[in-house]
This record gives sequence, structure tokens and C-alpha cells, in this order.
Amino acid sequence: MKYPRSPKDQVGGLFYFARMMDKIRLMASADLHPDLHANLGQGFDERLTTFLAVNYSDLKNRVLAGGSDEEILEWCFQNGTRPSEEQIEIWNSFMFKRGWNDELSERLVGRKKESGFDHRDDIQTMFQYIDADEGRI
Repeated sequence: MKYPRSPKDQVGGLFYFARMMDKIRLMASADLHPDLHANLGQGFDERLTTFLAVNYSDLKNRVLAGGSDEEILEWCFQNGTRPSEEQIEIWNSFMFKRGWNDELSERLVGRKKESGFDHRDDIQTMFQYIDADEGRI
């Protein structure tokens, strides 16, 4: 079983898009780590598809039809919305800090405790938690 790329990996300057592509592809090949199955299309996936104004099911079908991450992102822009550079900067800043002094902070504390990371003061955001939980940091 495999984990997708880090949420910090970018496609077209967007955080999280690469991870969502990996999750869709890994699930289709039955290689996605089981911990990630339940939330496909929800959580950060849903936030990103809402930001791009595309339907997750339509995006999933497009990913499974093939193509590079960049081609699929361009499909999103053509079938949803193309954010400006400023909107992408705001998206990235927002997502990069999720879990730090916001409504996900309590959830992050709980996740850290469940994973045995409650002693890790270096994990202050959901992106950091994901990378730690999946063995990248």
C-alpha cells in the first residue's frame, strides 16, 4: 500500500493538487493506503474541487481517462474556473496553515495524540501532520 505525494507538492503552483491526483490513481490501482479510503473526495479534496469549481466525480473520471497532472489541471480550468495568481497565493497560504490557530486545531491535537505524535511540537499544521504520519518528516 502506498501513500500519495505530500500535500506541499505543487502542480501549476497549487498545493495539494498532486496529492489528490495520486489518491485517485492509487485507489484505482488498489494501491492506496487503506487509511485514506474513507475520505476520498472529502476534506481537502472537497476544498480543492470547490476552489476549482469542478465536481469531484467528474475530476475522478478525467484522471482515470489518463493524462499528466498538468493536463488534468488545465481540464479543471476549462471546466471550472482558472484562479488568478493572487487567488492561488491565498489558497496556498490558507491550506499551508490549516490546523494552526483555526477550527482544525483541536482536530490536529487529537490526530497527533492518536498517532503518538503528541510530543512533536514541530507538527503545528495539518500538512505537517500528514507528512509526519506518512513518514516524510
